[in-house]
Amino acid sequence: MKKLLKKILLVVLALVVIALLYVFLEPLMEKISSGPADDSESWMARLGDDVLISDISIPGTHYSATQYVQLAFFSKCQSLSVGEQLRDGCRYLDIRLGLNKSGDDLIFYHGFCKCKTGFLPWERDLEIGDVLERCYVFLKEHPTETIIFAVKQERGDDTAAFQTVLQRYIELDPGMWYLSDSIPRLGECRGKLVLMRRYEDVLSLGSASGIQLLWTDQGGNSDTSLNAAREPQDTYVLSVQDRFKYSAADKWSAFKAAFGAGNGGDLRINFLSTNGTPKFGHPFTYAKILNKNLLSENISGLPKSWIILDFVNAELAEHVYDINFR
Repeated sequence: MKKLLKKILLVVLALVVIALLYVFLEPLMEKISSGPADDSESWMARLGDDVLISDISIPGTHYSATQYVQLAFFSKCQSLSVGEQLRDGCRYLDIRLGLNKSGDDLIFYHGFCKCKTGFLPWERDLEIGDVLERCYVFLKEHPTETIIFAVKQERGDDTAAFQTVLQRYIELDPGMWYLSDSIPRLGECRGKLVLMRRYEDVLSLGSASGIQLLWTDQGGNSDTSLNAAREPQDTYVLSVQDRFKYSAADKWSAFKAAFGAGNGGDLRINFLSTNGTPKFGHPFTYAKILNKNLLSENISGLPKSWIILDFVNAELAEHVYDINFR
């Protein structure tokens, strides 16, 4: 009997080890292949200076800095680095940050999981300075482009300290930033990061705090017919669809319906990312389905929108920004 129990225990332990190895190693294989796009690094050069950036179809990435992240099977949303995303045509970055342990710097998070500089567990935390350096280099090499830098306080509740550290980084190189409380025209922000904030301006910095970008959480809804919501901001109206607890089928329905929501003149942000209905989902499972749907859909006649994706590649980005030229 003891021998049998020992064998059962060994089998169980072996299965646990295999499962843990799978959860750790599988995310390294999670990529959506793509061919290169000819002008993905400078596609905004073909647009006029007078167009509002809210009237441009812009591809973006959801949880942009999660190429290497703790518990990657559940938390990884991108297989490319931020620099590669910019190269492939993305111009909206979903920046999720929290104060580090000492409170003097900002590091990237997905929920409680820290983003890292490499896939090994002992790699250092990814800091905001790492990503800003890549953004600055890209914009200096491609001055016709702009980057929407949409910042959310992902961890912690000391927004004053959070905002103070962020402002410190901005003041190190203010010429690289477009700071305003209203949506700019492209000519005003070429070669710059456009700061949009998903937190309250607790320091009362006014236009120096960036453009307000706040909306009510849309995650856990039992009514799967819901799509975009109109959210008045300080100087414009946001029409946003971010239903992140939908199945792939319900998410695709909400995504398509969102194009018909809102009014002319709204800034439209349409997320094609979802974590699914389980408490801890696997983003890649849904991204494979939803991204394939997007590539097969003719979206050329739809209203201009910022379309935010998981596991982006050059082909997906081109499919979105090419709307501007059809």
